Amino acid sequence: MTAAPAPDKLGILLRVGLFVILGWLGVMVFPQLMLPLAGIMVTSALSTFAAAAVANAVVVRIYERGRLSDLGLGWTNTSLREFSTGVSAGAGAAVVILAGPLVTGAATFEQVSPQAGGIEHRWASFAFVSVVLLFGSAGEEMLFHGYAFQLLIRSLGAFATILPASVLFGLAHLGNQNVTLLGILNTMGWGILLGYAYLRTSALWLPIGLHFGWNFTLPLFGVNLSGFTMGVTGYGLHWRVGELWSGGGYGPEGGLLATAVVVALFFAVRYVTPVR
Repeated sequence: MTAAPAPDKLGILLRVGLFVILGWLGVMVFPQLMLPLAGIMVTSALSTFAAAAVANAVVVRIYERGRLSDLGLGWTNTSLREFSTGVSAGAGAAVVILAGPLVTGAATFEQVSPQAGGIEHRWASFAFVSVVLLFGSAGEEMLFHGYAFQLLIRSLGAFATILPASVLFGLAHLGNQNVTLLGILNTMGWGILLGYAYLRTSALWLPIGLHFGWNFTLPLFGVNLSGFTMGVTGYGLHWRVGELWSGGGYGPEGGLLATAVVVALFFAVRYVTPVR
């Protein structure tokens, strides 16, 4: 995406202000409409996507050209590579922090729901959860790293934009079940990583891929994802170490292993992804 010059201060205030108002209204209203029809996890993912889609669509329609490229979603000859690289890196990071404890005996992989049903049921559950997580990942990236974030990057600079946005990203998870201080700090770290992934590519495909790859892989091992429990495979990890490492009920994102992997992914994004 070719970055357009940032508007004047009043223009920035109007654009960002409208985006924030619409996004806030969306995350307040859409869950109320969806919760009677779906569970908490589905409502959380789809309402975030709906709020982000509306906020971005309205603002870019009013102030820009109304194109996907105005919010970092323009499809180019590098988009598929960026998305697939992100998915591979996010999934690989999740495998590393869970396979390591399995190999060392710090955790065991056990069947947790013998009555989960046949293979057809599990494949349907797998497909459904995958789609929900994809929408959830894309929605969070559009909300926290969409048009307003990108406009502020151009006008205020990377540091002054990424750090506050990452703090908001972490604080947005305060209402999740079993949340811990380390879990919030790790989530803020993920916010910095995802903001940096946008900065490297000037597009949302890499951060969406990273976000989805991580979120998609954790439930396959039967661990909680940001406090949400998803029965996908009928198996789960039984930890033999304390919550400082396992993350407890919040999931691996609440443990020190996630802290280490965020740092590792930052360097991977830094050295593997060329600046667009």
